[in-house]
Amino acid sequence: MKPLTLRRLLVQCLTLVVVLFLVVVIALKFGAVPVSLYALGRDLLSVLFGQTSQISSDYGLIIVNIRLPRILLGMIVGASLSVAGTSFQALLRNPLADPYVLGVSSGASLGAILALIVEPHLSVSPLFAALLTPLGAFLGAAATITAVYFLGRREGQIDSTTLLLAGVITGSFLSAIILFLMSTLSGSLRGLSFWMMGELSTPLQKSVYWFLGVGFFVAAGAIYTTASDLNLLLSGEKEAMHLGVDVPRVRLVVYIAASFLTGLAVSVSGAVGYVGLIVPHVMRFIFGSDHRTLLPTAAIGGAIAVIMADTLARTVVAPTEVPVGAVTAVIGAPLFIYLLRRRLA
Repeated sequence: MKPLTLRRLLVQCLTLVVVLFLVVVIALKFGAVPVSLYALGRDLLSVLFGQTSQISSDYGLIIVNIRLPRILLGMIVGASLSVAGTSFQALLRNPLADPYVLGVSSGASLGAILALIVEPHLSVSPLFAALLTPLGAFLGAAATITAVYFLGRREGQIDSTTLLLAGVITGSFLSAIILFLMSTLSGSLRGLSFWMMGELSTPLQKSVYWFLGVGFFVAAGAIYTTASDLNLLLSGEKEAMHLGVDVPRVRLVVYIAASFLTGLAVSVSGAVGYVGLIVPHVMRFIFGSDHRTLLPTAAIGGAIAVIMADTLARTVVAPTEVPVGAVTAVIGAPLFIYLLRRRLA
């Protein structure tokens, strides 16, 4: 493993940032209503300099009020799921672990739905009501990963095959509960089927974007403090303990932070599958397995992946829109089968 240098880390991240910028420009330009590069640059400069009053054209409203918020949301969701998937794969020493496969996304979805059911019956402040769904999603994700972790242990050690099966079965069970709730309860829950497949079109208040951004950087920063420990954990918990790693502390930090990131993403986008599984493998193949560089590159790579998937979801059958989760599943499922065959070979 090459020694980490600030220059190498910056070069890798800046390279991905350039790719991210190009993907954002493409996502802003293409859609049901194509926008010229001139109009796109003019309106973005108006936003950059705070001159939003000068944006009066229909193209400007489409860019600023529809596509740009959607892209920002996709960046947060993709980065959150990728960092969570990377940390789960390292901590559980299973290359097939990710929030979707382990059932954590299903647990977060169930927690978010239960929060939506309870919210009308509570007399709480508007601020707490806005945070109730992310809180429910976090609690659902945390409870699910805890259950999967204990189900996947054999004789005090983590068994990769048992862990994977426990996650798949738990996710299927929770998905069945979600379908039962959606089919039996009346009201707004019946309209959640599109959201459950993953979508980024739900309008959010500006304060919610600030909460999502701050929440992501806090949780991802907490995971990054364990990056060196995660490198040592790849050789096994006992070996890491002998090398001075406080395994219980690392496990607690990663479980809480990764569950929070998963709940954060699911609460605003639904279950977008396979991002947390595929992106870490791609970044690991390109930049190596050192988590000090893998975590930030996976975050940027996840943002790129979700924005590209959402752009395809908006344009492939335009003006009709398909769920972004359907696009990630179509691309991610064959790659997952390939990784599974390699793992079990």
